[in-house]
Amino acid sequence: MVTAANGINERVVAKLGQLAQRFEQLQQQMNDPAVARDSARIRTIAKEHGQLKELVAYYYQYRDIEKHLKGAQAILADTAADAELRQMAQEELEQLQGKLTDTLEKAKETLVMSDDAVIDAVIVEIRAGTGGEEAALFAGDLHGMYSRYADRRKWKVEPISFSPTDRGGFREVIFAVKGKGVWQALGYEGGGHRVQRVPQTEAQGRIHTSAATVAILPEPEEVDIEIQPDDVLEHVARASGPGGQNVNKVSSAIRLEHIPTGITVSMQDDKSQHKNRAKAWRILRSRVYDFYEQQRRAERDSTRKNMIGSGDRSQRIRTYNFPQNRMTDHRINLSLYNLDKIIMGEMDDLINALIDYDKQQRLENISVI
Repeated sequence: MVTAANGINERVVAKLGQLAQRFEQLQQQMNDPAVARDSARIRTIAKEHGQLKELVAYYYQYRDIEKHLKGAQAILADTAADAELRQMAQEELEQLQGKLTDTLEKAKETLVMSDDAVIDAVIVEIRAGTGGEEAALFAGDLHGMYSRYADRRKWKVEPISFSPTDRGGFREVIFAVKGKGVWQALGYEGGGHRVQRVPQTEAQGRIHTSAATVAILPEPEEVDIEIQPDDVLEHVARASGPGGQNVNKVSSAIRLEHIPTGITVSMQDDKSQHKNRAKAWRILRSRVYDFYEQQRRAERDSTRKNMIGSGDRSQRIRTYNFPQNRMTDHRINLSLYNLDKIIMGEMDDLINALIDYDKQQRLENISVI
């Protein structure tokens, strides 16, 4: 009887075999003097080679255990073998079966999450949605939640752009987070976030519903994406503040437009044109990289829409109900009654539940091409 788990395991082993072949091809290319002389190409190859190394090690380990396991099974099947030898083979068989299962489980987890695990830097964009000043305050709460969670994980948080409101909220806030596992954990946060609570300005105690959108963009290294300068239009202007007043008398505001995708980035936070340009290019690279990555994922796997972590801002992913101290993630139908702790950055239970769900979905949709 072939179970669903057996089917997944067979696809995993077959996929690992394909990756082992690819690993060996990359190894041969790295040993090619012609490739070694091309610095850009060798960096790309070396990066892919490094990403596959752990998976391929699991594959070879699995095959080695499997070979010894078959040897033990052959002894047990040999009716001519003496009782002591058969007893030793039985004990070895039990040990090997445990090792085989353990190795395969580790390989499966590494396989389906490997693309996420290698991304250690993201740009987080939070924007106030419907709800006026209350939505801006909620955007500020989300910024605080992610910042405190990052601090708990010992990640580095770097501010990029802030558009504050008079009451202490944010119309928009953009910041970078860097550290091991950052994309694997925060990659599920992209989408629409809804809050239900009594605003500070509400005199009659009525509960209001407001919203904010979150985008989590992988921050690529320059080797990961190459944007041709001719594909980008740069506009320079004077930065302006509230009421149209000039923030400074020099042209420091930068607006970049990526012609092939239509993606635009504006930056005027700093008085330095050079710093604004550097920040704008950093955000542009992330947005363009994310644009092409989403296209690539859609072409590779049409079932991706059934998984989580796509980061579609139009999708309402979560509701924060303050009167009930409840957080509900609508994608996995999970409700946690510790919203006060989650807002303070204690997001581990939530993040782990999302990872576990996504991991299972990915395992069921593994394809061997």
